[in-house]
Amino acid sequence: MRRQACRLYNSLIKYLEVDALYVLKIGGKILDDKAKLKAALADFAKIKTPKILVHGGGKRANELCPKLGIEPKMIDGRRITDAPTLEVATMIYAGLLNKTVVSQLQALGCNALGLSGADGNVIQAVKRPVKTIDYGFAGDIVQVNTALLKTLLQQGITPVFCSITHDKAGQLLNTNADTIATSIAIALAGEYAVQLQFHFEKKGVLMNPEDEASFLRSLTHSDYEVHKASGIISAGMIPKLDNAFAAKSAGVASVKIAQTEIL
Repeated sequence: MRRQACRLYNSLIKYLEVDALYVLKIGGKILDDKAKLKAALADFAKIKTPKILVHGGGKRANELCPKLGIEPKMIDGRRITDAPTLEVATMIYAGLLNKTVVSQLQALGCNALGLSGADGNVIQAVKRPVKTIDYGFAGDIVQVNTALLKTLLQQGITPVFCSITHDKAGQLLNTNADTIATSIAIALAGEYAVQLQFHFEKKGVLMNPEDEASFLRSLTHSDYEVHKASGIISAGMIPKLDNAFAAKSAGVASVKIAQTEIL
């Protein structure tokens, strides 16, 4: 069935005469496991069509913050980013992790370019307004520089994004990596047949986080809202699914949440 779906998808791309584009977000324990990260990047490097990689921060920032006297804070899977936490996030996400991923892709023959949102003004955001929760220096995306991304892709360069953006007024911001991947996919959906994939260590969306056999092969938005209200779906899976449904409603051709091995 999967092969048939792939053939159908490829036929549709040829019929519409649009290029395919993979936007892959990796996160979770994959970034913290050298073997899993190596395998995921090896699979990603083999993709022949234009592609973009977005990575989260793994647990590195959470591990470093206490050592510096900073208490990590999360609400519904989203980080509270005060000024000291932003400094740590920038060092880890835009520095160590981003350049580690880029260097490994280069070793695999994939000409990758590491980017934050500030580089080339490629992703501009605004500081999230305070409502019921003050998320600190969290950024909400307002613009994606699609012209720059298209130029890079046409030159055979693979952009690799960390989860740091900026407000074009000199302020760096911490932005959810799932949201970055989704915003990029939506922004380019008019130019490419975009396949957006969220890959992490679990088999997929699980009804029971401790039972891999409880994963859902598909999920409607109405069922998602029911599961979220009941607490079955919670924490970090909420922003991932919010973004997945936003992408589908905005014209992204395909959205998948699964393990890296499925790539």
